[in-house]
Amino acid sequence: MPRSKKSKARGGDKCPQAQGKTQSCGGAQAIAAAEEESTTSSLQCEDTTQSLPGAESCSTSQEPQRIPTIAAAAVFSYTRSSEAFDGQYKHRALAYEVPPFTETPGTDCLTRKASLLEQYLLYKYKMKQLMMKEDMLKIIHQSHHDRFAEILKRASERIELVFAVELKEVDSVVPCYNLVSKLKLPNNGRVRGGRGLPKTGLLMNLLGMIFLKGNCAAEEDIWKYLGTMRVYAGRKHLIYGEPRKLITKDLVRLKYLEYRQVANSDPPRYEFLWGPKAHLETSKMKVLEFLAKVNDAVPSDFPTYYEEALRDEEEKAQGMHAARPDTAVKVSTPPRDMLSIIIPPVRKYVKFLPPDRKI
Repeated sequence: MPRSKKSKARGGDKCPQAQGKTQSCGGAQAIAAAEEESTTSSLQCEDTTQSLPGAESCSTSQEPQRIPTIAAAAVFSYTRSSEAFDGQYKHRALAYEVPPFTETPGTDCLTRKASLLEQYLLYKYKMKQLMMKEDMLKIIHQSHHDRFAEILKRASERIELVFAVELKEVDSVVPCYNLVSKLKLPNNGRVRGGRGLPKTGLLMNLLGMIFLKGNCAAEEDIWKYLGTMRVYAGRKHLIYGEPRKLITKDLVRLKYLEYRQVANSDPPRYEFLWGPKAHLETSKMKVLEFLAKVNDAVPSDFPTYYEEALRDEEEKAQGMHAARPDTAVKVSTPPRDMLSIIIPPVRKYVKFLPPDRKI
């Protein structure tokens, strides 16, 4: 994409309208449309988190345990911001003016700039476009160019808390970035084809709740929890679409969740567990780390869950260690003594031995 010859220092300077700048203008335009909304939707995780319903039932200790919480209100505020994007974007011309440099009373200036970058990054992700450093420098204005790295770090970390996507540099020559899903959900976290915002954060929170509920969460508890995020079964959500289909169909089909009927339940009741893809791509420790970040904490601040996550890590490590001999012998005939140790792979390798050879 062609780069401008000069950096515009003044807030009122206009973005060039050349065809090569269409992507830049479109992304920055979304920021202008959401400028007012971004002030109210700035994430303050300490004030917006909600306790997971019934999570305390997992604790076996008699002493009160600290329970991880989720940024439910934060998701709701981002939903409102996205509505502002869609509503105002349709009525703006392609030409765009950088928002004037103003600091809202009582709001830290860097926090304000980080909020603007949050809106820009999410909009560009939604439109499946790369995030250009040149555009972001215009948004935060020349007076803050020396603080760009710090402002970008704040914005990307707060997006990560809600959507479970990481900001990664795509090109260092013409600096540009992209938001990448923490899990390998289709379409970089969007699940379905086309444009849209990531569903990874919702999935990470669901996996977290299942973990905190003893590795199995009742469907009614799931929907009670989702209600704190203004996500309701049968009601289309701006970010997640139809939630029931996403959770009980799409994520189950993709094997990130298991959805099964509770044994002997009449009338039928259902529960959620981790699916095989979730076990493969993440772990209890990673999910706990995600929840800990939301709480501005570290995993060890939640000892009950931390100890379980450590055991899970150890079991996975032992499983990988035990699998190594199995992997090694696939490329050659194993020694006689190894065949007496490896069970059940013995049957697999016997048929590859020469017919005249006896074990």
